[in-house]
Amino acid sequence: MSSAVVFAYHNVGVRCLSVLLAQNINVKLVVTHEDDQSENIWFDSVASLAHQHNIPVICPKTPNTEELVSRLNSLKPDFIFSFYYRNILSVDVLNTAPRGCYNMHGSLLPKYRGRVPVNWAVLRGETQAGATLHEMVKKPDAGAIVGQMAVPILPNDTAEEVFGKVLVAAEIVLNDTLPAIVDGSVQRQEMDLSQGSYFGGRRPEDGVIDWKAMGAREVHNLVRAVTRPYPGAFTDTSKGRLVIWKTLVVESQSQGSAEPCLWFKDGRLFATACDGGILRILSAEMDGKALEPVDFPASFALS
Repeated sequence: MSSAVVFAYHNVGVRCLSVLLAQNINVKLVVTHEDDQSENIWFDSVASLAHQHNIPVICPKTPNTEELVSRLNSLKPDFIFSFYYRNILSVDVLNTAPRGCYNMHGSLLPKYRGRVPVNWAVLRGETQAGATLHEMVKKPDAGAIVGQMAVPILPNDTAEEVFGKVLVAAEIVLNDTLPAIVDGSVQRQEMDLSQGSYFGGRRPEDGVIDWKAMGAREVHNLVRAVTRPYPGAFTDTSKGRLVIWKTLVVESQSQGSAEPCLWFKDGRLFATACDGGILRILSAEMDGKALEPVDFPASFALS
């Protein structure tokens, strides 16, 4: 029976750990993160799944300590797997698994290497996302690809909806590829890193809508990339902070530019972007209170 140490977090961590257990991998240790109480924890717990199967769990602040490397050497795992673990693993950690180290990444590598790839793909208007299983090397998200599956991003999909598709793709990719990894027959495809870029993490303040620079489609993409369970896209008005949770593109753009504005008609709230495109605002809140159609006139003093 092959053995492994698993570094994992989030729903991808839960489902991929489940695949390893289903295929009788002897998981000797799970390394995960303590939940950050300041973060919206909307995903499942890797630690809980590991405890159900009597697998030891640790949550170090950093995985790259001499103490952990020593523990891994004593465990002698055949493989190391990383499933949405948030820290980069050092070469010393990777060297403790003689039969290979593999990471599951939520994009079609080499595109969208780095942090929060699904949110970035939605934000940039991509029509595809996916899951990629690849070898881990010193450079993050750069090792040879051993499995990959694409999923569609529809024009009104939110990041959470796309993540749900990527989650299923990750489970399928690992389930289909794992037997070849174990028996040593897995096929490797080197990445051409020139075909993609690295992206960093995102902060709540990155959700600000720049009405003077962003067209209707760009605003729409930002809204769906950071809507719930993320902090949301927002704009500050004289009446307070307007957080926009859901939009629909009514007109992608008109000829020439326009003065951005919010307006309402027939009980519906709209926004005109700088490119003349029009958005219907389907869900929003003002200073933390849900904004209903009856509130539009008083909130925006428009006619």
